[in-house]
Amino acid sequence: MGASLETALARVARWRDTWPRIAGDAPRDAAGHCPQYSFFYPQEEYQREVLDGIAEMVRLGVGDVEVHLHHDQEQRETFIGKLTEFCRRLSGDHGLLRQSEGRTVFGFIHGNWALDNSRPDGKWCGLNGEIALLRDLGCYADFTMPSLPSPTQGRIVNKIYWCTANADDRPKSFDRGIEASVGAGKQGDLLMITGPVGLRFGERVVPRLETGEIAGYDMPTPARVRKWLDLAPMIASDLFLKLYTHGADDRNMEPLLSGGLANLYRWLAEEADRRGIEIHWATAWQMYQATAALTESRSASAHIASPGGALRADRPV
Repeated sequence: MGASLETALARVARWRDTWPRIAGDAPRDAAGHCPQYSFFYPQEEYQREVLDGIAEMVRLGVGDVEVHLHHDQEQRETFIGKLTEFCRRLSGDHGLLRQSEGRTVFGFIHGNWALDNSRPDGKWCGLNGEIALLRDLGCYADFTMPSLPSPTQGRIVNKIYWCTANADDRPKSFDRGIEASVGAGKQGDLLMITGPVGLRFGERVVPRLETGEIAGYDMPTPARVRKWLDLAPMIASDLFLKLYTHGADDRNMEPLLSGGLANLYRWLAEEADRRGIEIHWATAWQMYQATAALTESRSASAHIASPGGALRADRPV
């Protein structure tokens, strides 16, 4: 955040030059597809030239773009205006996002994890009722959680579930919800697609918190891959793994593009093969579509999601 246009364009150029090669060299999924990377772009950092570079990766078939937002002391009308205009720009000016049932829809990650005004001190949001507003504005699913060790973390972990806005407008509506299940359909205002949460043992004397973050200081390893698959949310026998990274930060970008992502996809494919899991790489949108197919009983599949993107995996019955 806060990078100059020159720095931002240089970072996008690095991704544009390197990521398609990494995706092209990665193991193909069961449908013969390469991985895709979902960029959750911050509304407050919008720069047309930067989005043009990312949109090029989308057109190459190795990326997708969704919505990210950092805000503070927000008001209802300004929130509506920000997201409405940002989605218009992404869709109309860059050919991003997609249409569903006659309107533009988007996946969402809240900046600083403060979804639905969930920080005890009210910072970095300020807007109660955010869940219902996201629903009304076209958000198909929220991907913010997990947020540990932040106090914004919800009580539900390692689940895909439906949350409903609190009737009395209290914050943190996602603290409770109904787990998504086969054939149950929509059971709330907004679908919460969460990543893995647990403890990692063996690396240090004190166990380490595992939240699915990939960073320069905590890169993928075969042991982490195994832990992710053990913790990942499931719908019936189908597994969904969502990981995340702050990939524009130089401290993360260079390790990711210099071997970290290549190792990640190789180790995920190898571990999936060892467990008899059939994988499908997917965007955040495709992960949502797979969830909807299960909850609406259209088909059955299991999914694994990778940093900024999604890996979908089918477990043969």
